[in-house]
Amino acid sequence: MRSSVVICVYTEDRWEDIREAVESVENQTRRPHEIILVVDYNPELHLRLKKEYPGAIVVENAQEKGLSGGKNTGAQIASGDIVAYLDDDAIAEPGWLEALEEGFQDPTIVGVGGLTRPLWGTGHRPGWYPYEFDWTVGCSYRGMPTERARIRNVMGGNAAFRRESIGAVGGFHTGIGRSVQGRKPRPLGCEETEFCIRLSQRMPGSGMLFEPAAVIGHKVPAARATFGYFRSRCYAEGLSKALVTQSVGAGDGLASERAHALKALPLGALRGVGEALRGDVSGLGRAGAIVVGLAWTTWGYVVGSLRLKKKRGRA
Repeated sequence: MRSSVVICVYTEDRWEDIREAVESVENQTRRPHEIILVVDYNPELHLRLKKEYPGAIVVENAQEKGLSGGKNTGAQIASGDIVAYLDDDAIAEPGWLEALEEGFQDPTIVGVGGLTRPLWGTGHRPGWYPYEFDWTVGCSYRGMPTERARIRNVMGGNAAFRRESIGAVGGFHTGIGRSVQGRKPRPLGCEETEFCIRLSQRMPGSGMLFEPAAVIGHKVPAARATFGYFRSRCYAEGLSKALVTQSVGAGDGLASERAHALKALPLGALRGVGEALRGDVSGLGRAGAIVVGLAWTTWGYVVGSLRLKKKRGRA
C-alpha cells in the first residue's frame, strides 16, 4: 500500500510550522510514497518551497482558493493508493502513517482518521476550556471514541482516504468551510464532515474508521486560546453545519451532533460543576463555556439555515 501525504499551505508566516510538519512526515516509521505540498495562491511561497524541498512535489492550487481546493488538487496529483492529509501546523508522531495505512486492511473502509492532541502555544491549557469542545481548535474531543471504531466522519487535519474514492464522489466541496468567508472572515469548517457523509451515502457499505494509534499534535496559537475565538468558532461551526445539512440532509448531517449535545455536553457541564465543588474553581468556567458553546453553535445553525432558506426563496 502506497501513501501520498498532502500538506496544504498558504502563508510564509507558518514557515517554521510547515518545516516541522514536513520533517515529521519524513521521519515516519513507514515512509510515504510521496510528499505533496499544495500552495494556495502564494507564488512567493511556492518558489521558496520548491527550492527548500526538491524531493517533494510542490504544486500550486489549481482549483478554487481555499482548503477544499487545495485538498482536491493534492488528490489529483497523488499517485499513491492512499491520500493522507496533514495540517501545515501539525506534527505527526513517527507511527502516524503506518497506523492510518493499517486501518485500510478492511476493504470496506474508505477513510481513516487519527487522534489529534492540542499543542497549546501558551504552554498550558486554559483552565476554562472544556475538553468537549476541543474540536474548536481542530483536535479530538471528549465524547469521541477512545478506541478503534467506525465513525461518521474523520477530522480533516489528520485523515486518509482511498485515492479512487475521492475522485469518485467529486472531491471536497469548495462551497463549504474555509473557502467561504461571507461578509467578514470567520473560522469556518466542516468540509471534511460533508465529504465523509457524501462518500458514505454514495458508496453504500463503505465506512470511516477512527484509529487512535495515528497520533498528531496540532498547534494552538495563543490567539485561538481565547474566549472570543471560542465563541466565534462555535458560531461559525453552526453556519457551516447549515451548509452541510443542505448538501447531505439533516438526518446524516446532524446525527453525531445531536448525540454529542444530548449526552457528552450535559455530562461535561455536570462534571465541571462537580469539580468546582471539590475545589477546582475553573470547573465552573468549563461548565459555563459548554453552555455558551452549545448556544453559539445552535444560533449559528439557525442563522445559516435562515440565510439558505432566503436564498432558495429568491431562486
